This record gives sequence, structure tokens and C-alpha cells, in this order.
Amino acid sequence: MTYSQAARPSQTARSILATKLRKLRAQRGWSQEDLAAESGLDRSFVAHVEREARNVSIDNIERLSIALGVQVFELLQP
Repeated sequence: MTYSQAARPSQTARSILATKLRKLRAQRGWSQEDLAAESGLDRSFVAHVEREARNVSIDNIERLSIALGVQVFELLQP
């Protein structure tokens, strides 16, 4: 059985990441601009990640996790 035939996750990693970013950002009362400033990324990049319109590197996931004060794996847990 190949991966494509195996049980697929109900959510994609991209979707989980987007949802988690929006949730954590809202909990802190941050705008996308605030998160961008804290992480050293561009606001439009943060917006694209939250809309699942951008593939994000592990380095940028790490920057976002540091800015939000969470572990990288927490951004990918549903």
C-alpha cells in the first residue's frame, strides 16, 4: 500500500499550520503585521501562510514559533 492509498490525514499540514497561526495570533491580540514584525517576516507572507496560499520553509516555521513562544511541533498539531 502506498502513501496515497494509506489513510490520509483529515487536514493537511498547511491547513493545520494556518489554523494554528490564526488561533495563537488572536490569543495574543496580534495583527498579522504584529506577528510579521515579531518573526522578522513580511506581513504579506504571514497573510499568505494563513490563507494556505504559500508553501512555508521549516526555517520560517521556526521563526513563527519563536515569535509566538511555542515549539515548532505545536504549530503542526491539530
